[in-house]
Amino acid sequence: MHRDYIKEHRPILFNDLILSGHLWVYLVDWNEQAQERLDTIMEQMKAAEGVTEELKRTHQMEWVQRCNNIHNRAEEIILHEMIYS
Repeated sequence: MHRDYIKEHRPILFNDLILSGHLWVYLVDWNEQAQERLDTIMEQMKAAEGVTEELKRTHQMEWVQRCNNIHNRAEEIILHEMIYS
Protein backbone atom coordinates (compact mmCIF):
# COMPACT_ATOMS: atom_id res chain seq x y z
CA MET A 1 0.00 0.00 0.00
CA HIS A 2 2.79 2.39 0.83
CA ARG A 3 4.48 1.61 -2.49
CA ASP A 4 1.34 2.61 -4.36
CA TYR A 5 1.04 5.74 -2.25
CA ILE A 6 4.60 6.95 -2.89
CA LYS A 7 4.33 6.00 -6.56
CA GLU A 8 1.25 8.19 -6.95
CA HIS A 9 1.93 11.02 -4.50
CA ARG A 10 5.72 11.15 -4.24
CA PRO A 11 7.01 10.13 -7.67
CA ILE A 12 10.48 11.63 -7.17
CA LEU A 13 11.09 9.53 -4.05
CA PHE A 14 9.69 6.48 -5.82
CA ASN A 15 11.97 6.96 -8.84
CA ASP A 16 15.01 7.59 -6.63
CA LEU A 17 14.35 4.36 -4.72
CA ILE A 18 13.90 2.36 -7.92
CA LEU A 19 16.99 3.79 -9.60
CA SER A 20 19.15 3.22 -6.53
CA GLY A 21 17.81 -0.33 -6.13
CA HIS A 22 16.60 0.35 -2.60
CA LEU A 23 12.84 0.25 -3.09
CA TRP A 24 12.32 -3.23 -1.64
CA VAL A 25 14.68 -2.62 1.28
CA TYR A 26 12.81 0.60 2.01
CA LEU A 27 9.42 -1.14 1.84
CA VAL A 28 10.52 -4.07 4.02
CA ASP A 29 11.83 -1.66 6.65
CA TRP A 30 8.61 0.35 6.44
CA ASN A 31 6.56 -2.84 6.86
CA GLU A 32 8.55 -3.92 9.92
CA GLN A 33 8.07 -0.52 11.53
CA ALA A 34 4.34 -0.60 10.80
CA GLN A 35 3.99 -4.10 12.28
CA GLU A 36 5.88 -3.15 15.43
CA ARG A 37 3.73 -0.02 15.82
CA LEU A 38 0.56 -2.09 15.28
CA ASP A 39 1.60 -4.57 17.97
CA THR A 40 2.40 -1.75 20.40
CA ILE A 41 -0.89 0.05 19.80
CA MET A 42 -2.87 -3.18 20.17
CA GLU A 43 -1.20 -4.04 23.49
CA GLN A 44 -1.84 -0.54 24.81
CA MET A 45 -5.49 -0.65 23.74
CA LYS A 46 -5.98 -4.10 25.26
CA ALA A 47 -4.56 -2.90 28.57
CA ALA A 48 -6.65 0.28 28.52
CA GLU A 49 -9.86 -1.60 27.72
CA GLY A 50 -9.33 -4.54 30.06
CA VAL A 51 -8.97 -7.22 27.39
CA THR A 52 -7.08 -9.81 29.41
CA GLU A 53 -6.29 -13.49 29.43
CA GLU A 54 -8.91 -13.85 32.15
CA LEU A 55 -11.54 -12.50 29.75
CA LYS A 56 -10.25 -14.91 27.11
CA ARG A 57 -10.65 -17.82 29.51
CA THR A 58 -14.12 -16.88 30.74
CA HIS A 59 -15.81 -15.22 27.74
CA GLN A 60 -14.05 -16.33 24.58
CA MET A 61 -16.43 -14.84 22.03
CA GLU A 62 -16.40 -11.44 23.72
CA TRP A 63 -12.61 -11.58 23.84
CA VAL A 64 -12.45 -12.36 20.10
CA GLN A 65 -14.88 -9.55 19.26
CA ARG A 66 -12.99 -7.02 21.33
CA CYS A 67 -9.62 -8.09 19.94
CA ASN A 68 -10.92 -7.82 16.38
CA ASN A 69 -12.30 -4.37 17.14
CA ILE A 70 -8.98 -3.28 18.62
CA HIS A 71 -7.08 -4.70 15.66
CA ASN A 72 -9.26 -2.84 13.17
CA ARG A 73 -8.88 0.45 15.02
CA ALA A 74 -5.12 -0.02 15.34
CA GLU A 75 -4.84 -0.72 11.59
CA GLU A 76 -6.69 2.53 10.85
CA ILE A 77 -4.23 4.41 13.05
CA ILE A 78 -1.29 2.82 11.23
CA LEU A 79 -2.78 3.64 7.85
CA HIS A 80 -3.10 7.31 8.76
CA GLU A 81 0.19 7.61 10.66
CA MET A 82 2.53 5.61 8.46
CA ILE A 83 1.19 4.31 5.17
CA TYR A 84 -0.42 7.48 3.86
CA SER A 85 2.17 9.93 5.08
